[in-house]
Amino acid sequence: MPTRSRSRAVLAVALGAALLSGCATPTPASEPEGLRVVTTTGILADLARNVAGDRAEVLSLVPEGGDPHSYEPSLRDIRDIVYADVAFSNYLMLEEQNLIKALDTNLPDGVPNISLAEDAVKYAAEIIPLVEDVSLDTIWLGLRVRGDGAALSATRTSDVLVSATDMEGPGELHAYLTGSFGDVDRYIDSTDGFDEADGYRDDTVVLPPDAHTHLSWAFSEPGIYTLDLRAKLQTSSDQRPVEVASGEVTFAVGVDPYSVPGKSDATILDAGHSDVTLDMDTQSFTVLLDHEHGSGHVHQEFFDLDDVVVEVPNKALHEIPGDPAYRFLGRAGNPVYQLPQAVLGKHVHGEIDPHLWQNVRNAMSYVEIMRDTLIDVDPEGAATYTANAAVYLEELADLDAEVAATIAEVPKANRTLVTTHDAYGYLAQAYDLTISGFVTPNPAIEPSLAERKRLTETLRNLEVPAVFLEPNLSSRSSTLVEVAADQGIAVCDIYGDAFSEDVPTYIDMMRFNAQSIRDCLGGAKEN
Repeated sequence: MPTRSRSRAVLAVALGAALLSGCATPTPASEPEGLRVVTTTGILADLARNVAGDRAEVLSLVPEGGDPHSYEPSLRDIRDIVYADVAFSNYLMLEEQNLIKALDTNLPDGVPNISLAEDAVKYAAEIIPLVEDVSLDTIWLGLRVRGDGAALSATRTSDVLVSATDMEGPGELHAYLTGSFGDVDRYIDSTDGFDEADGYRDDTVVLPPDAHTHLSWAFSEPGIYTLDLRAKLQTSSDQRPVEVASGEVTFAVGVDPYSVPGKSDATILDAGHSDVTLDMDTQSFTVLLDHEHGSGHVHQEFFDLDDVVVEVPNKALHEIPGDPAYRFLGRAGNPVYQLPQAVLGKHVHGEIDPHLWQNVRNAMSYVEIMRDTLIDVDPEGAATYTANAAVYLEELADLDAEVAATIAEVPKANRTLVTTHDAYGYLAQAYDLTISGFVTPNPAIEPSLAERKRLTETLRNLEVPAVFLEPNLSSRSSTLVEVAADQGIAVCDIYGDAFSEDVPTYIDMMRFNAQSIRDCLGGAKEN
């Protein structure tokens, strides 16, 4: 086993930083015995346990059933990181950025800090771009940082701060994000003004370089709105942010977008997926627009921010829901114009789809990386790690064949997957499925008759026997379940980022997903 000579100052600094955030200090504990492996998610922990066996304690920072896109590290997590001998993250923007920062900041010098999705390419993993549904009846408008900022000395733990500094319009403007469990993060709120004195702290979105996030946008009154934006780069926590760019985005809310003064020749963004984009290379704001062709191919086009108008049409008018979490939008039942976020849940991501494990062969690449890393850290255990990995890789090879055979039982014409989360591109590519689209249950919109009608038309147009819903979203999706039932469409479970008590391992998860797809899309069920 490796020996430890860690300074307690490391833990003291970590806990001290946590105390500054208002947390209480945990009871001091002695340094743990044996090899310790920390992973960011339960899926990675399960893979690691199958390689490590009894030679290591493997801990997942994100708890069972937790959402890696939004999980914030606790003091216990910091302690686990400080005492770790190995750390495995997925990365490619899968995890909440603060969790990645906790790893990079508190992991002792010399401890392997492995980003599996990035390293897996060297182990023959296949990666695919993250493609989101661009067949939309209103625009999805997100926020993106393009480029890694290396020329500006940025790293993966650097912060890009995009702040709203001013707004003009006939009403109030809000930008926010709804998490998988219904929690709401408010990023821009014009009702209390924009405070330069505190650096626009309450009206700022923080992203890592080369990342993207979905947002919902809400407007209280029809008319023309202009929102001033400023971007700064903070390369590390001990450095002052440096301004990178500024710009202005224009919205036409419930009015003719061609009527905006001085914008008669502007490009009108009224459908599909677009992002207000900070380009780190040119140090300027642009708008990125995804175009989809009949073949399903998507290409991207860029526009100067000053040359576009974002249309928020009258069909985007909805009632404010009764949930107290949305009280900031106004009184329940009052109308509000809203562009909903692309998918429910907090999803800050990059250009590459991070959900590699949905292809079993990619998970096998993860296992090989874990085996080699553990051997490097603990050479005395090489025989154990090699033997454990060999057994598990054989099980995964059998699983890969089983998943393929199970899904192949579905008639080819029925192999269309409709989900509420953009996490299944690898599953589709590996096992001959087609991603038809996403049905987004939006808890920020009270399910009015008009909303139910829209959802009904969406499901009818998709012409599928079932839609697939992650169990942790079921409590937020009652309207989807009801509308699907009215259309004779099944709502079936599928697992993406996390396990449950009934599905506690990676093999269980992939087997469950394959069987759920087969049973719900018309394959032959087992007796």
